[in-house]
Amino acid sequence: MVAGVRGLARREFCLVLLRRMADVRPDLVADALPRLDATRAEAREAHRRWQALHHVPRAPRGLALRTAVLGPPDEVEERMVGDLPVQVRRWPLPLWPHLRWEVLGAPGNSVLYEQLTRAPGSPVPAAHADRLLVWQHVLDDVVGLSGARSVDPEVPTRWEVHLPGGLRTVYVWGLLQQVSGG
Repeated sequence: MVAGVRGLARREFCLVLLRRMADVRPDLVADALPRLDATRAEAREAHRRWQALHHVPRAPRGLALRTAVLGPPDEVEERMVGDLPVQVRRWPLPLWPHLRWEVLGAPGNSVLYEQLTRAPGSPVPAAHADRLLVWQHVLDDVVGLSGARSVDPEVPTRWEVHLPGGLRTVYVWGLLQQVSGG
């Protein structure tokens, strides 16, 4: 059993995610803070503590850190990726009840990727290139559209999908933030 990290839990983890989303959509982040009963200062402090944990020698690492902050995952799925056994862990978050925080972990406690994904049984908004909804669609909803082309912007928390007609979709932590072009 991993002990919890003092001062961080699911609510504060949402604030950590919002900090990166504010780089692209400060308007949506400003609207979300009251839903978490939080201020910008609390969001900055949660992000600062999260970053500090990555530099404290005694802090948990990788999957153990996520479990210490978020508690035991609500869902665990064992998978093989080629010859590598991996584990998918998912947690609900208070800000996005229709989504889950998904972490793909490898042996040795390492995190291969992490992002917001659609919760099982959650209705998927109709995904058409001309009607994508920010903060509703996730990366997996869009990558399967006809003509979709994934582009790695080389920023760990971001992703892009280019769609026919010159549309560019931008994701932070797997959640759609912006649709432009066309």
